[in-house]
Amino acid sequence: MFHGRHKERRCGCGCGTRRMRVTRAEPVLVHAAGDVPAADEYYFLSNLDQNVAVLMKTVHVFSPSRARVDAAAVITDALGRVLVHYYPFQGSLVVSTDDGRLSVRNDRRGVPFVVADADCELKEVGDVVLSAPNAAAVQGQLVFVGRSSSNSEDKEDDELRAPLLSVQVTRFRCGGFVLGLAMNHCLADGVAAAEFLRSWGEMARGGPLSSPPFLDRTVLRARTSPTVAFPHEEFAEMEDVSSLACLREEPRVHRAFAIDADGLARLKRQACASSTFVALTAFVWRATLRAMRMRPEQKSKLMFAVDGRRRVDPPLPRGFCGNASSSPAACPLPATSSAGRCPLRPGGSRTPSGARTTRSSVRPSTTCKWPVAGRREAAQSGPAELPRGEVVMFMRDVREGSIVVLLGLPRSCMQEFQDMVDLI
Repeated sequence: MFHGRHKERRCGCGCGTRRMRVTRAEPVLVHAAGDVPAADEYYFLSNLDQNVAVLMKTVHVFSPSRARVDAAAVITDALGRVLVHYYPFQGSLVVSTDDGRLSVRNDRRGVPFVVADADCELKEVGDVVLSAPNAAAVQGQLVFVGRSSSNSEDKEDDELRAPLLSVQVTRFRCGGFVLGLAMNHCLADGVAAAEFLRSWGEMARGGPLSSPPFLDRTVLRARTSPTVAFPHEEFAEMEDVSSLACLREEPRVHRAFAIDADGLARLKRQACASSTFVALTAFVWRATLRAMRMRPEQKSKLMFAVDGRRRVDPPLPRGFCGNASSSPAACPLPATSSAGRCPLRPGGSRTPSGARTTRSSVRPSTTCKWPVAGRREAAQSGPAELPRGEVVMFMRDVREGSIVVLLGLPRSCMQEFQDMVDLI
């Protein structure tokens, strides 16, 4: 499947990292390998699910192993068995003509699965596929997105029509491989996605599920007339007093910044913070506002996901599979969110809250504790691209104690952010 010998290609950024060529086989559809529980034709999605119907692309890097195992075959077989428990993942997304709500049609459409081969070893594309200088070019070949037959040029419409889950296993010459996933966020938040990956891995190891999923999302059905007891700044529009609107016309560039253990320790001291997440969040928020040259009177939001599984009364059932995380905002004081208050976007828009406002909000998130599917743990896992909105991702670096910060900014703002990182 390789293209034969060819002149070695290098990244144009001067880092010396080798360019990569990937050859994909034709996708096959994987279905649940067994009888699934009796289900209605349509699977209910809550308001929290409705507003995050965007594709989340992730890559999971596995180093070479001495064991001679066909990783693609093992992962494919395990996927079929885990889909028995997570049967909505093989369905399709539909929009009701009555009220515009999304639901999953349990039509057993299947999960597209692609086996691919890279023309190099993992080390030739950089020690870290996730944060190498040319990571975007590398990652674009590692994640397959099953496309619909629609010719629409609207990205949002295309994502609604795409399969709910697509899988690619890319084999490298060294024996390592990368598992690339494209999963619609309406299926799962970070906690539920991690549980799905953990269950997938347990299937690959031949064991039972340690925590079967709870699939009934009607437990988060909103009341007919939601009661709003306090302000919800996370949904409020912010007045643009800093000419931020002009930044929307600029290309948005993405960079990865590695902050070592010493730098993290300095940030924690400066922020009087006990956790790395708090210290990094404080730094990124402050540095972003400066890089975007916001005026002192400009209001800004800091939003981050909070898992509500154990915070609601009564708590959600163990193994709840769905979106149970909300995004309270600090602006400047924190507010709380609820499933009943979370509105459906007008005109069918289902972008995450905050994505349609001026670019003065920051959404930190982390993948540092994600489990992975397979017989062994991945060397590293993380996003293949950032979703819409002002999302910032914190990822483990290959260097012990270091964290990689991945974010996007208007092109004219990135150098000033880099200067702030250099001062850590």
